[in-house]
Amino acid sequence: MSIAEAYDMPLARQPLVPPIPPRAPRTMGPFGRMAAMRQSMIGTWGQRAYEEDIVEGRFLNHASFILNTPDAIRHVLVDNYENYTRTPPGIRVLRPMLGEGLLLAEGRAWKHQRRTLAPAFTPRAVTTLVPHMLAATDETIAKLRAASNAPVDLRQAMQRMTLEIAGRTMFSFGMDRHGAALRDFVMEYGERLASPHFLDMLLPPGWLSPKDFLRARFRKRWTAFVGMLMAERRAAGKNDGAPPRDLFDLMGAARDPESGAAFTDEQLGDEVATMILAGHETTATALFWSLYLLALDPVTQEEVAAEVQAATVNGALATVNGALDIERLKFTRAVIDETMRLYPPAFLIIRAAAGPDTIAEMPVKKNDVVLVAPWLLHRHEKLWRDPNAFVPSRFMTGTPPDRFAYLPFGVGARVCIGAHFALVESVLALAKIIGAFRVSLVDKAPVMPVGVVTTQPDRSPLFAIAPR
Repeated sequence: MSIAEAYDMPLARQPLVPPIPPRAPRTMGPFGRMAAMRQSMIGTWGQRAYEEDIVEGRFLNHASFILNTPDAIRHVLVDNYENYTRTPPGIRVLRPMLGEGLLLAEGRAWKHQRRTLAPAFTPRAVTTLVPHMLAATDETIAKLRAASNAPVDLRQAMQRMTLEIAGRTMFSFGMDRHGAALRDFVMEYGERLASPHFLDMLLPPGWLSPKDFLRARFRKRWTAFVGMLMAERRAAGKNDGAPPRDLFDLMGAARDPESGAAFTDEQLGDEVATMILAGHETTATALFWSLYLLALDPVTQEEVAAEVQAATVNGALATVNGALDIERLKFTRAVIDETMRLYPPAFLIIRAAAGPDTIAEMPVKKNDVVLVAPWLLHRHEKLWRDPNAFVPSRFMTGTPPDRFAYLPFGVGARVCIGAHFALVESVLALAKIIGAFRVSLVDKAPVMPVGVVTTQPDRSPLFAIAPR
């Protein structure tokens, strides 16, 4: 039995093993690794990274450590997390989109933002946003039903749906008018500016790389667009004394519990950008991979459909005291969990040591690079039984995996603040889609994961959907 999971039962049938990229050859040198990194970080890892506890190497004149043991990961992300900060290349790539928002903030600024935002993402607060999720999901299903006679691009459909949910939960208005522009911003940045240039990694933080000039121009247009969305939402107003109706209300009303300070307009804009982008793209990716896996595994797909049917009352998913009864969708949740094990949306956490330290009896110097890669960790041969197989039942034992071996949302103080929101959205959307359609692949060619900012597919295959 693995040390990460309690699952150790014989399988009734041969599990699905979805396509995976080839491992990097042992002969790959630093220049080959840097070239491969620009295409997909996943392609830079060889077999050792899937077998060994810690893989030591060199990266740009500093030692690097890939950590694959829960104790070492706990040390870096929990016990001594203040000693490990984001790397300059990572900040270069993300700051033009996310500014000084929660994802990139450090130190006191991060603590202020985290304390201030926390009330907006409690389970109770998320419950108030479920009607927005339901409405956008139902509209997506109606559009898919109208197009079910032809092959459909479910990746694009999931991106549009999660963007619509992000817009409605943030601003209480649909993204009909602004969705295309927002998608264009996301695509432009992802395709042109998110992949690191080799100078992004070589130049000191204060020196601008060629891509930094393009990123600066992008940021000027992007912040103006986010400001326009905020102005439109403010113009819509809110009745005095009415409860918050969306995340913008919750974030605008939020105060630091220690200082009483609210967000400035600039800070609020960065938080809005962070929540929309981090939320919609990662959830769309998880839903795409879930649908891809279920299309490859029709038996598991029918198990999900049967669970959804049992949890449906009078044509709608069951509720308890007005809230969606997620407990009746345990297997659907297990499919989401297993999908995020195989295809973690955030596939890599990179940190630089701010000072000397010791990890698993290995000395770490200032500026050494530490990698915690959920992609590797979730497929590590010492941690999981059948690590490359799609086995949702491993999450049905009642005992969760080791929380330092399964990191779909990170862990520790900087665990994703929107984890509950994302899980509710993903389970709800997958349940409703599989409850409405049988999903299969038109294109049988393998779809390979690519690690750039998220674990993206290398292409968008076409699906056939048949109403149930």
